[in-house]
Amino acid sequence: MPFEIEKKFLVSGDTFKQDAKKQLRIIQGYLSTVPERTVRVRIKDDTGYLTIKGKGNESGATRYEWEQEIPVSDAQDLLKLCDGGIIDKTRFLVASGKHTFEVDEFYGDNEGLVVAEVELESEDEEFEKPAWIAEEVTGQNKYYNAMLMLTPFKNW
Repeated sequence: MPFEIEKKFLVSGDTFKQDAKKQLRIIQGYLSTVPERTVRVRIKDDTGYLTIKGKGNESGATRYEWEQEIPVSDAQDLLKLCDGGIIDKTRFLVASGKHTFEVDEFYGDNEGLVVAEVELESEDEEFEKPAWIAEEVTGQNKYYNAMLMLTPFKNW
C-alpha cells in the first residue's frame, strides 16, 4: 500500500520564490472530504490527476495516498462535480539539501496563506530547513487543502 510521509510548515516572506526551480499552477477540487478518505481531482498545469488519500496517523505526517494521471478533459468534467468549490494555487518547487519543498501560495478565499511541505522517507528523517520555514503545522487539519475548501483561510 503506498504511503506518503510529509511535514507541513507555514512560510515567512516570499524569498523562497527566488530559489524556486519550477512553478506550477494547480486547480483542484474534492469529490469526498470525509477524514477517512479524501478524493481529489487536480489539474496541474496541463495534466489531470485523481488522488485518494486516507486518514493520517497520530502525528498527521503519514497517510495512504493513491494517485493516477487522467486526461485533463476528464479532470475538467470531474471538477464540475466537486463539493464547495475549488482550490487555486501556485506551487513552487524549492530545493533544500537533498529534499525539495513544495511551497503553495493560495489564491481566492485562501489568499495570504503560504504553506510548504517536504516529503520524507521516515517521520524522523533529518532535513535542511530553509530560513523562510516558520511554524510546523503537520497534522493540523485546518491546513489540509480539503479543509481549506470547506473553511477557507479568509474565515479564520
